[in-house]
Amino acid sequence: MSDQPDRLFILDREFDDPAFPGTTFYCRDCILVEGLLAMFPDRTAKLEVIRVPWPRPRQLVVDAIGESNQNLPALVFPDGSFVNDIKPLLDALHTRHDFPEPHP
Repeated sequence: MSDQPDRLFILDREFDDPAFPGTTFYCRDCILVEGLLAMFPDRTAKLEVIRVPWPRPRQLVVDAIGESNQNLPALVFPDGSFVNDIKPLLDALHTRHDFPEPHP
């Protein structure tokens, strides 16, 4: 593995959507990942966690993996490849950072 950390992009913990005035939301997959980070803080040593606001464009994400890949959470590897679907992302956290596997 490279000396550079994997970068984990996740949405801010809560956000507003102008299409639903007066309602605050969270991203289900991002909260799942937040829970893993909170429960296993010792396994985050080689992760750079980057929280971004909900509205698009998410410029930090665009700069890292392109405009068409703004689905979060996203785990970006030092070689520029990435995963931004929850199952492969959880698998990568397990294999690359020793997080436990989810029970089937």
